[in-house]
Amino acid sequence: MSTALDTLRAERIKLTSVQSPLWCTVAIVALGLGLAAILGSVSRASVGMDDEMGNFFPTVDAAVSGVSGFGVLVLMILAALSVTSEYRFGVIRTTFQATPNRVLLLTMKAVLIGVLGAVLTFVVSLGAFYLAKALAGPDAGRELVLDGDAAWRAIYGTSIYALLCVFLAVGLGTLLRQSAGTIALLMLWPLLLESLFSLFGSVGREIQPFLPFANANHFLGTGQGIDFHWGPWGSLLYFAAFSFLVFAVALVVVDRRDA
Repeated sequence: MSTALDTLRAERIKLTSVQSPLWCTVAIVALGLGLAAILGSVSRASVGMDDEMGNFFPTVDAAVSGVSGFGVLVLMILAALSVTSEYRFGVIRTTFQATPNRVLLLTMKAVLIGVLGAVLTFVVSLGAFYLAKALAGPDAGRELVLDGDAAWRAIYGTSIYALLCVFLAVGLGTLLRQSAGTIALLMLWPLLLESLFSLFGSVGREIQPFLPFANANHFLGTGQGIDFHWGPWGSLLYFAAFSFLVFAVALVVVDRRDA
């Protein structure tokens, strides 16, 4: 137990001794609250338009999309860099010498960043919701109500999603050991690669329900036009299994190969 706590303490010191976590936190807050402010303002303006077809009534999942859609990406980049930067600057050997148990080391690294990221995204998601609701006003903000499982799931689900994404990012960073490649994969995968399957007709539609980030978005309540074989919680279990599988493979690989 003391070894785990010592490892966690060492990772905390490393994390707080550089500027990147601070700037990533600022970016997550700015993206989450900034997009919420834009959505709230645009929806209020749309209600005053003569054309009712142009009215925009944001939902809870849309209000927090700046956090779930972009803020979590920043968190994944931070998590990946926590591994790849050590390989880049050649300090990974020193880290492994200080903590020979590589499995414990990577696990504590993921737990630390994951828990901090989950707390941060939950707070920012709540702030984004209330900011969007305040700027939208009572008319345009009529859908912004924390009532029912779907609405609350968009809030607390973002924290769960963020935690799982950190384990995925640490796993990929450990496997690739290269910052640029890992960051490119983490950004292109949810934003571009999975959307390309819609171009492959019926074959793509058969594959889409099994794409990891599509399942994560299904859990968060984002409409995608995909016919899933399970409900939102099944999608969460699917994404969790995928994330932990990648992380587990990374643990096996890093424990067997040279630093």
